[in-house]
Amino acid sequence: MVQTLTEEEKEKFLRTLETDKNFRYAVAGLIGLKEVLERLEKVEKRIEEHSKRIEDLSKVIAAIGARWGVLSESAFREGMRRIVQDILGVAKVDKWVYFDSEGFVFGRPSVVEVDLVIKDGEHMLIEVKSSVSRGDVLELVRIGELYEKVTGVKPRLMIVSPFVDEKARQLASEFGIAVSEGEVDATVQSE
Repeated sequence: MVQTLTEEEKEKFLRTLETDKNFRYAVAGLIGLKEVLERLEKVEKRIEEHSKRIEDLSKVIAAIGARWGVLSESAFREGMRRIVQDILGVAKVDKWVYFDSEGFVFGRPSVVEVDLVIKDGEHMLIEVKSSVSRGDVLELVRIGELYEKVTGVKPRLMIVSPFVDEKARQLASEFGIAVSEGEVDATVQSE
């Protein structure tokens, strides 16, 4: 419950404010502190709101990026097929789809898909991705091993991507995988 001051207490309070410098500063500080705390509380609420909006925006951007990646990969594949097979007629472009019942590639039964180019009896498995990590490289290696096991033909392996992580590039080199990527201003590093 808030108590009010008597007229005498109010006069004494005001006189003390006028005559006692330290008391005056203490009261001013308390009044200012209350305002600062109220404003700080409002700022904290706004920061929470902005953080939520940033989180939501990040999810939207990630979804757009994923969708763009799928669409651009598909467009590249179709363009490659039309140029190499239909226009130039130098090779057959196809997609190798195989049900890996033993779980050789992913550790459990699943469908495996990869682009396949066949020219003069040479088979090349090409992974087209919007970005490539070390896991993607190892996945292509396992798909190549499965392809050889199933068909009896050892394929050459290639990755096509605008963004290849530096560690993925090194790993691909160790496995003899050709990497085709666009020029990038900054190298993407994995953790």
